[in-house]
Amino acid sequence: MNKNLSKKIPASYYQQEDVVAIAKDLIGKKIVSNINDQLTSGIITETEAYRGYDDKACHAHLGKFTDRTKVMYEDGGVAYVYLCYGIHNLFNIITNSKDQADAILIRAVEPVDGVEVMLERRNKLKLDKTLTSGPGNFSKAFALDKSHYGAFLTGDLVWIEENDQFRFRESEITTTTRIGIDYAQEDKDLPWRFYLNTSKFISKR
Repeated sequence: MNKNLSKKIPASYYQQEDVVAIAKDLIGKKIVSNINDQLTSGIITETEAYRGYDDKACHAHLGKFTDRTKVMYEDGGVAYVYLCYGIHNLFNIITNSKDQADAILIRAVEPVDGVEVMLERRNKLKLDKTLTSGPGNFSKAFALDKSHYGAFLTGDLVWIEENDQFRFRESEITTTTRIGIDYAQEDKDLPWRFYLNTSKFISKR
């Protein structure tokens, strides 16, 4: 575990100003959860950036502050988990400095450790791309839910590590528009979604 701790990304990483750049940079890094002493991990293959105040797709647009969004106004490096359609827990990472309310949605990962645990959580018999593709599927496979709202990504429940063993070329990252935000008017066309096009673990190409 000490070896893993040394690779854990520090809070300062999440507190950088450019949420779009961080969302792209997270591709290829390893996300880990350790819930009820069951460790699961995977390579981040798909992300979406949401920029606080001036992004009509962001929950904190125009400074909206509610019981749901209040964690978005914390310093970067905490989890924002919310329930979508009353079914799916969606796991987001808050970035930037306090009161900026930027966030990155983790949309998909490629499983590495704890595949059997993930299969059991998802009630699946075999590994396929649907195991951890799509933000709701990923969260369920990693046992991340609203109880992890506000969790520190420097803690011991969920964190992200540098992944020195995983290499890919810039051309393997596709930049495109975000999914399911038609309500965001012109902001729905912002190219703020990134995915690793050489991985089958992608929610939508």
